[in-house]
Amino acid sequence: MSLHRFTSRTNTGVQVLRTRTFILNLSVRLHTLIQSVFGGPVARAHTKWNTMSGSDPAAAGSLSEEFAVPAHVEEVRSLMAAFAEQHGAAGRMVVLITSGGTKVPLESRTVRFLDNFSSGRRGASSAEYFLSQGYAVIFLHRHRSLYPYTRLYTGVNLLDCLTLEGAGLVTVDQRKLPNITKVLKRYQEVKSAGLLLPVEFSTLSEYLHLLKAAAQALSSIGSKAMFYLAAAVSDFYIPASEMPEHKIQSSNGPLQISMKMVPKILKPLVKDWAPKAFVISFKLETDPSILLERARCALDTYNHQAVVANVLDTRHGYVVVVTKDSQKELVLTDEEAQREVEIEEKIVQNLSHAHIQFINQKG
Repeated sequence: MSLHRFTSRTNTGVQVLRTRTFILNLSVRLHTLIQSVFGGPVARAHTKWNTMSGSDPAAAGSLSEEFAVPAHVEEVRSLMAAFAEQHGAAGRMVVLITSGGTKVPLESRTVRFLDNFSSGRRGASSAEYFLSQGYAVIFLHRHRSLYPYTRLYTGVNLLDCLTLEGAGLVTVDQRKLPNITKVLKRYQEVKSAGLLLPVEFSTLSEYLHLLKAAAQALSSIGSKAMFYLAAAVSDFYIPASEMPEHKIQSSNGPLQISMKMVPKILKPLVKDWAPKAFVISFKLETDPSILLERARCALDTYNHQAVVANVLDTRHGYVVVVTKDSQKELVLTDEEAQREVEIEEKIVQNLSHAHIQFINQKG
């Protein structure tokens, strides 16, 4: 599809149409408030699927044989490639952020599925800090997960913020939306500059194919590309060929499920799809005693640049950025926590500096 179909009111020529391409879902309720009150369309595409065979080997088998391919993946790849090339040509670094969890269906006509607790908080907040650092951001996020800027108002009841005045005029109670003027101003600056490209996924299959498409799209800008893989991706799945078509009936008794391991897509991403990029993965553990060992094991296995290691209970205030030759503890002090400083700000500052060093080393 030609890029002119995505022409925008911004100077980047990028817009999401109300087609099957992909989603511009600016989070749950507050986004609707911002868009409806202050202007701008909300577009959501409905994914259609193709089942394709072929050889497309990842670390453990063929993606296209094991996982249904989204019909719109090539269109999204073209859009991401145009976005990356435009910003790369302008001297800007581009980060692909993955955010939120992946849904694993238990039935072909899905009623039940496996999920995880991820809200997308880390990915959404990190996107804001990368934008502040001068990056252009491709935000590959789970449907209805938290979104940059609107995440700050997740717990707000939309209707409580609005008042209907005479002549159909709707006003916003800014007291119920702290700092909304500042946040909205920043969001509109990012939008008008075309610095944020959202791409949405829901299922594990969508995520894997869209991540591969993103890696191939960003390969053209070499070391200026960063991959910040913060999504909570399922380790297990049920192949489509082994999945019941209809809803599993509880009358059949207790449920026993046999699941396969999800291919480790990080290896082909680093080795084949975007070999010159700066790649960061995340490692979450519940046992602090194995955290650094597992992080270093990941670096040895996949040969990427950094692992952000964190423990479930302390992940909002303490992480360790692990590289092949260093480890840096990032900690929020009590004073910083009172000022509502976020650990993601420190993570992004650390990794942005490391990325610049990486680019300089590559020449």
